[in-house]
Amino acid sequence: MAENRIVSGEADFYDPDFHGAKVALFIDDHILVYRRDNKPDIPFPYMLDLPGGGRENGESGAECVARETFEEFGISIAIDAFEHVQTYPNWRGSGNVALFFVCRLSPEILDDIVFGDEGQDWHVMPVAEFLTSDRAVPHLQKQVQTFLKTQVLRH
Repeated sequence: MAENRIVSGEADFYDPDFHGAKVALFIDDHILVYRRDNKPDIPFPYMLDLPGGGRENGESGAECVARETFEEFGISIAIDAFEHVQTYPNWRGSGNVALFFVCRLSPEILDDIVFGDEGQDWHVMPVAEFLTSDRAVPHLQKQVQTFLKTQVLRH
């Protein structure tokens, strides 16, 4: 099983054969999330999730999260605004890895959100609340926590 790999910027970026990508969109000390649909046939029904999804047509990880963020929230973010920070194992336990990105946004972008047709609703919540919620997707909580630990170590 692959291990998380922390990287520090585009120079270290590695774009493996990945199945999908997720992004933590930080707005100060808050994070943008959405509540997944409550359907028993989907993974993590009715849980808090981060933008992202499956790779399409050979796109890069940053292209994947940019497209998914637009589809899910109606906001366009430049590809170079996304920082690849981790590569982690597929949550299903087998298959291609997933990529994890972060992006820092200004609060004004919230005015531009047009929520898509996936999920129940969206929220901006304190990062600490996301990390401790029993209704958040667990492997994404772990990715955010791992990223935040690297930030503490850098300062």
